[in-house]
Amino acid sequence: MQLLQNKLQSALNGPILVTGHTGFKGTWLTLLLERMGIEVVGYSLQPLEDSLYLRANRSGLIGEEFGDIRNITQFKSFLKKHKPTALIHLAAQPLVLESYKNPLDTFETNVIGTANVIAAAFEESSVRTIVAATTDKVYRNDNLGVRFVETDPLSGKDPYSASKVGSEAVIAAWQNLSKISGGPKLAAVRAGNVIGGGDFAKDRILPDLIRGFSTGEGIEVRNPESTRPWQHVLDPLHGYLLTLQNLLEGGSIDSLNFGPADESLSVREVVNTSMREWPNYNSNLVTFHNSSSEAESRSLELDSSKARTILGWKDCWTQHEAVISTNNWWQKVLFSSSNAEESCKSDLEYLFKMAK
Repeated sequence: MQLLQNKLQSALNGPILVTGHTGFKGTWLTLLLERMGIEVVGYSLQPLEDSLYLRANRSGLIGEEFGDIRNITQFKSFLKKHKPTALIHLAAQPLVLESYKNPLDTFETNVIGTANVIAAAFEESSVRTIVAATTDKVYRNDNLGVRFVETDPLSGKDPYSASKVGSEAVIAAWQNLSKISGGPKLAAVRAGNVIGGGDFAKDRILPDLIRGFSTGEGIEVRNPESTRPWQHVLDPLHGYLLTLQNLLEGGSIDSLNFGPADESLSVREVVNTSMREWPNYNSNLVTFHNSSSEAESRSLELDSSKARTILGWKDCWTQHEAVISTNNWWQKVLFSSSNAEESCKSDLEYLFKMAK
């Protein structure tokens, strides 16, 4: 991490702009960049109630503006004001089930919003690199349990994954424009199911468990045998910064996977591991049910060999460790004197200890 920190500090002559900085991953990324001594500015919607951004008292600590990426005029004005050297695009509608309820909003944000961000960045001369986060769910998934590689076909069957495939098409188009006409270098990054302290979003397994554990209420768990590549939030964020640095040094990356090295855990394993961290919770209050719906894929695995080879990236938490760390973070914040910012800093120090 120290080497990456030094390289980024030398390569940057302006701040890194993070879109979606009030979100879960965005808040963690701003904390990571601050820990590295790198100037960061943020553009995002207003923070949600119970968000990590609010729990960690992040308001006003960096140059920021609250706005919608679908408003390209406002976003262009923000770029001109702060003149970032690099941009990490995280702003999105990130929930599969929400996308079924509001498919048009999902497409407008994830496709048109991404096009707005990239187009505006290409017009701002200060911007040299763009790293745009999509998702592991962009791959055509036939539930065969294979590990997806970057060259596998992309296809989305639900509004969320389809919108992210659309954003991948936007990224690819501007990658081609950059090669033909010049402009910032641009890469797509695809992470697994990101977990960690501070995520309280609805319809996500760890936040749902934490709500139930902390209140003593019953928890309904969907599709316990479904598998996902669970990973601590700081692992892919570390990868995003390595990708950014590679581009700043003249590298050429179209897309990269960032997922755990170990085999994907089932939802049931995540629940059982979490319950062991909350021994006073009545396990009988957890009920599992299988859904016949095709709303969510049953299995998902990522092959991150390319990122490990090109960037030297590695995951610093196993999946079990990431689940345990998430539960411990919440216990410290909810039931001890530790606050959210302190608990985040503890995980940041672990990353600095374990990463290259």
